[in-house]
Amino acid sequence: MLYFLIGCVISGAIAGGLGRLILPGRQNISVFATIAAGTVAAAVGTGIAYLVGFADKGWLVLLVQLALAVVCVATVASSMSKKSNS
Repeated sequence: MLYFLIGCVISGAIAGGLGRLILPGRQNISVFATIAAGTVAAAVGTGIAYLVGFADKGWLVLLVQLALAVVCVATVASSMSKKSNS
């Protein structure tokens, strides 16, 4: 369980950073928010991979995690911009 969490944080930091690079425009979110969004995406993406049955295919798992990271970063950036505008 500890290795799973450490792996999620490491791959989440990478996925969150790549998610910010893929997402067009500027995102006014902190590095911590990027890592948190990526960590959530990595954990959920790994869970989906185990549920669907392709957890042994590393690149496919990473693609799912990356797609979820883009969605998570966009969601966090959207909620942060709404808070700063109000």
